[in-house]
Formats: sequence, structure tokens, C-alpha cells
Amino acid sequence: MGSVYDGFAHLGGFLASGLRDVTSDLAALDGQGWWAVVVDYEGKVTCARFDRVRRSPLPVPTVPWRGPRPGQWRSSLDQAAYERGVRIIRDYIEQGEVYQANLCRVLSAPVPRDADPLALAARLAAGNPAPYAAVIDVPGLSVVSASPELYLSRDGDVIESRPIKGTGATAGDLLDKDYAENVMIVDLVRNDLGRVAAVGSVEVPSLCAVEEHPGLVHLVSTVRARLAPGAGWPELFAATFPPGSVTGAPKSSALRIINELEPAPRGPYCGAVGWVDADRGKAALAVGIRTFWISGSEIRFGTGAGITWGSDPRREWLETELKAARLIALASTHPQEATE
Repeated sequence: MGSVYDGFAHLGGFLASGLRDVTSDLAALDGQGWWAVVVDYEGKVTCARFDRVRRSPLPVPTVPWRGPRPGQWRSSLDQAAYERGVRIIRDYIEQGEVYQANLCRVLSAPVPRDADPLALAARLAAGNPAPYAAVIDVPGLSVVSASPELYLSRDGDVIESRPIKGTGATAGDLLDKDYAENVMIVDLVRNDLGRVAAVGSVEVPSLCAVEEHPGLVHLVSTVRARLAPGAGWPELFAATFPPGSVTGAPKSSALRIINELEPAPRGPYCGAVGWVDADRGKAALAVGIRTFWISGSEIRFGTGAGITWGSDPRREWLETELKAARLIALASTHPQEATE
């Protein structure tokens, strides 16, 4: 499994280098070492173990970021198709098939093959700082994330998830629909964690707290539990993945509807991006939102919104625009930059 390629990762204030091995086996995270982890929404697992890990700020890139022009981004669903998808989900809700479903679209644009993910990470760190900012660059995978959302943290046997549901430009923009949606997803996360938690240990220390982030606010709740004896990372993922906040409720129905309506795979977007310190029993995995990934000569970024019976199709489209606008602007190269 070894590689001569010296990949790197920067997550949670740790700089990791000296790539030892890469595996798709989640059970490795219950073994030894410090791992950078990316799990695609579709289930593809990349666990990269590094030999050298130290506390460090994000390194200064040696080359500037050269991204797409603003007008080069294309969406997997245009406004008409997205709004039609919202109406279809509302029909499914009316029929009793689902209570809530997340509808997403993937933006893509060309980039040079030598585009430096560290340079993009530096841009995001300056222009859109995030609690779960991450850059992971290993063979076959380059991910740069400014995620504000915790999928799973671990400290010994204590597991925590902090689902986000409800987004507005200001707190005054949040609707009753947003609060109802958050509570619905909290119930889903409680149920998911309950499958691998010690009996009676699942609790909700915080419900619908308003958090401010660059350019917008979110409603965030906290769900906590103690992991049952014998349960490890494979069991945790089997019980909770994909994250409830980016799927819907009931999750099985939402997954089927998402697969029907979304023409492009989500990839790392809406998956998991983070780190696991197997030696110390600690970890922080974010939901892969506000996340770019680079493949060959293309960069991709996902954005979406949770759809309920109270959803207005145009308002939901505008929410996806709001979530994407700041990040897409940071990842784009404007004409004046090209001449600097």
C-alpha cells in the first residue's frame, strides 16, 4: 500500500506529511496512526495514513491559485430543473413518501492540470474561514473544504454530531420551516446514532442554536452519545452515513428520491472529510459541504437545500445560490488577477 508520492493534509490545525499508505478499509481507523479521511457521498472510502503530523498553521503556497473565470462554471441542474425537482419532492411529501429531502446540484469548471489545492485552501482560509477547513492532496484525490458542519467527532467512546438545517443571510431570514426541518433531522440523527450507542446515552445538549458564518447564518443542533462496546468506525458509518442533514427523512426514501432527481454524482460533497487519530481515540469528520474537489483538469463544487412541504421552489434555488456565491467567487480567477 505504500507510495513514493509525498502527499499532505491540513486539518484541524494539524499538518500531515510523509504519506505511508492509503486504504479503503474503514476498520483501519480503529487500528494505529493518524489518518486523513474522505468518504464520497456514494460510499467510496479514502483513508490516508501519514507518518509526520504536527500542529501547524496552513502552509504558505509557493504558487498563486489560478481558477476558472466566473462565467465558466456550469451547474448539473439549471434553475428550471432545480425548481422542478423541488416541486417533485413536494409531490412526494404530499403522497407521504418522505417528510424532507435534500436536493443538490454540482457546479463544475475547467482548471489547469497543475492547479495547486494548497493555493485554493489559502484563499478560502483568508476569505471564508471555517471551523472544519481542510485540504487533502493524495494520489488520485484533491479535496479543499470550508465546511462549517460536524458530521462525527470522537473522544474515546463519546460521539457527537452537529447537524445544520436552516440557512439565511441573517437570523431574521430564518423561517418556521427551518426550525421544523432542523428538529426533523435531529430526530433522524438521534435514531442513527442510537443504532451504535450505549442504551440510554443519546442526548441533545443544544437544539436550533443560531450560528454566524461568513455571509450567512445557520441553525445548528448538537446530538451526543456513547459508543456501545465493540462498535468501531465501520459500524458508525454503517449506522449514520450519508449524514442525515444532507439526505432527508426518512433517509431510505430520501436517498431514492435524490438518486432519481440528481443527474451528477455528489462525490466528496455531502460525504465526510476529516481526520482520525487512532492512537489517541480522537477524531473530527465534517460533512463535505462548502467543498471543492479537483480531478484532472476540472474542479467541482456542490450546493443544495433541504426541501419540505413549506418550500418555495424559487426561494430554495436562491438558497443554493447564497451558499455557493462566496466560495465560487473565491475559487474563480478574475480578469485583473490574471494580469497581476
